[in-house]
Amino acid sequence: MCSLNFTIIAIYVILPEIGGYFMSLNISNRIKGMQASPIRKLIPYADEAKKRGIHVYHLNIGQPDIETPRYIIEGMKNYKDKVLRYGPSNGLEALRVEISRYLGKKGIEMGEDNIFVTTAGSEAIIFSLMTICDPGDEIIIPEPFYTNYNGFAQQANVKIVPVTSKVENGFHLPDEEEIISKISKKTKGILICSPNNPTGTILTMEEMQRLVNIAKKHNLYILSDEVYREFTFDNRKHVSIFDLEGVEELAIMMDSISKRFSACGARIGYIATKNENILKGIMKLGQARLCPPTVEQIGAIEGFKHMDEFMGPMIEEYERRRNVVYDYIEKIEGAFTMKPEGAFYTVVRIPVDDAEKFTVFMLKDFNLNGKTTMVAPAEGFYASKGIGRNEIRIAYVLNERDLEDAMNVLEAGLRSYNNR
Repeated sequence: MCSLNFTIIAIYVILPEIGGYFMSLNISNRIKGMQASPIRKLIPYADEAKKRGIHVYHLNIGQPDIETPRYIIEGMKNYKDKVLRYGPSNGLEALRVEISRYLGKKGIEMGEDNIFVTTAGSEAIIFSLMTICDPGDEIIIPEPFYTNYNGFAQQANVKIVPVTSKVENGFHLPDEEEIISKISKKTKGILICSPNNPTGTILTMEEMQRLVNIAKKHNLYILSDEVYREFTFDNRKHVSIFDLEGVEELAIMMDSISKRFSACGARIGYIATKNENILKGIMKLGQARLCPPTVEQIGAIEGFKHMDEFMGPMIEEYERRRNVVYDYIEKIEGAFTMKPEGAFYTVVRIPVDDAEKFTVFMLKDFNLNGKTTMVAPAEGFYASKGIGRNEIRIAYVLNERDLEDAMNVLEAGLRSYNNR
């Protein structure tokens, strides 16, 4: 009886024309072309700073420190079934009913059958893009924009066409002619986010109507990211895409519980639309991924039932934090931003040539009494090359005391960086 010795052999194909060089296995061009997150790519520098004993104030990422309301946690704990089964592809009916009631309180009449629950707002955006676009089609997006739109578009093989807004006017939309100039035969829609990440800008009724007029005239969809709907300051009002008339066929709303319920790890979002063809298309994508997370949906149900009990204090807390950050920015020589109108971010022009180099400097070479800050260089929030290089995004997701300390450290770091 003979024994066999198995040897694992790596087999390479040798190309004769390049004599002796091995052909390597390649990854897809889709992945090669995907942008590394400007929010997360510098985290290794922060990790190294922490290993040196430096306390890092994270102003780079929109992870709130506000406790997830107990109703949501208790709802998930109270899951009783002995089997965690597949759920419906479009989400639990009980959750869709609660979302419908929630939207109704906002003046948005949306039946539960017009709501599709997704695995976070991220999937809502990806599903929407994949449903309305063929490979190579274009979506117009005002910039700066939530940087992950780049990754979502790359996954859907869709090209982002930016319309540039500027810090000098609070990142509000440019005029109609500039937006129209970006439309081509491949344009399928306009994607907006209001209140905006990363700028904190809230689009006015006039701006929203301008976009609807353009969409109707040029047969485009409007994809409206309304994740930060509640987070409005100074008595401003959020304008939903469904607050406008005649948008039933062109409007796709995308939303998430991540920030509203301070439950970023739950990964529950939804799409709302009255366009039946869009819903049918999204259902195909939803069936392919089977279903959204069941236990987290149960938590979300409790969140929507009880949100009137916790949303008010949460918004007031973020408005106070906004005031802390803005007041400090006004004191920093050479820094500029307009006062954020909503969400919990602001894009700030700072007196440096390269905000990414400054961010790395703060993590590698600077600390004040053992503390430093991490911000997000804003260049990665633009699609146009070379814009935003001297801007940063600040997420005011820390408590007021920590924010005050962090802003003092940031100001001292700017002075040190420019005095090198």
